[in-house]
Amino acid sequence: MIPAELPRLLRPRALRPGDLVVVASLSGPLHAVYEPDLEQAVVVLKRMGFRVRRAPLLEAGRQRWWSAATPAAIAEELNALLRDPEVRAIIAHDGGQTVFGYLDLIDFEAVTADPKPILGYSDISLLHLVLYAQTGLVGFHTDLATPGLGGHWQTAPAARRAELEELYSTLLTSTEPIGALPTAPSWECWRAGRAEGRLIGGVINRIVLAQATPYALPLEWFDGAVLFWEELGGHASHVWTCLQVLRHAGVLDRIAGMVVGIPTAIDGLDSPDASPTLQEMVLDVLGDRDIPVLGNVEVGHAGPNLPMPVGTRVALDAQQRTLALLEPAVRPRTVTRPGG
Repeated sequence: MIPAELPRLLRPRALRPGDLVVVASLSGPLHAVYEPDLEQAVVVLKRMGFRVRRAPLLEAGRQRWWSAATPAAIAEELNALLRDPEVRAIIAHDGGQTVFGYLDLIDFEAVTADPKPILGYSDISLLHLVLYAQTGLVGFHTDLATPGLGGHWQTAPAARRAELEELYSTLLTSTEPIGALPTAPSWECWRAGRAEGRLIGGVINRIVLAQATPYALPLEWFDGAVLFWEELGGHASHVWTCLQVLRHAGVLDRIAGMVVGIPTAIDGLDSPDASPTLQEMVLDVLGDRDIPVLGNVEVGHAGPNLPMPVGTRVALDAQQRTLALLEPAVRPRTVTRPGG
């Protein structure tokens, strides 16, 4: 059951053909070698029917430390995009390590005044969590532009690319629920059961670290939620530690279900004598909690990504290996009031 304390969802207005989508450096820089991938991502967005523009900071070779620019400069550009009525959606070029640097510089009032889809994962999942916590904005946990639409998508079979394009286009333009997401052979039932609740999630280290900031989600918002998470790099013990932090914080006592992404480049999971497996780690930390778990779902760095709209209601059946989006991520264009 969704408790009364949960915010009313702030859904962006549905996009229409010809609407402007801006690709922006919300975290990491664009290295020159990936310019062709970015150009291919633009082709994909145009094929979906949108106009596309690159934000000024998205310039090959521009870099400040590990970022596209200073956190203040990135926040200034993001805020300008949020305030620009012509911009109807923003997709992050890549992830990185910068979003924590500008959480206190985001114009949350601009988000509320004109909510727009912000697309991306990895470091951008932190942005989704914070905007959801502060404004109720639906977060579009989807592929990034350069490594996703211009990278993973291009190596996928043609039928899969077409399926993803249709799925993403529907997510952005339709005010009807998508329903069941397309399953894949990788999906595994790690613990049987069913659950319905709001999606909350992202990179597991970002979930944990976000809860240590003033922009954390209230603990009550995890009541009845379906928690999805994934991780890139590090060691298996780091993932186990993050799960233990969520246990100590009380998150695992509140959620109704869990979706785990395909692990990527995590030391300790690849060798033949590795112990434990990711499934064993998850079930070890969950203990006797009656929480269904669906594992190895395409929701992260393994790509291509299925869309996971943060804040919307989903239905999970781990034994049947199904995950369905029960609500649209956008609202009718004619509606002018926030939320709904």
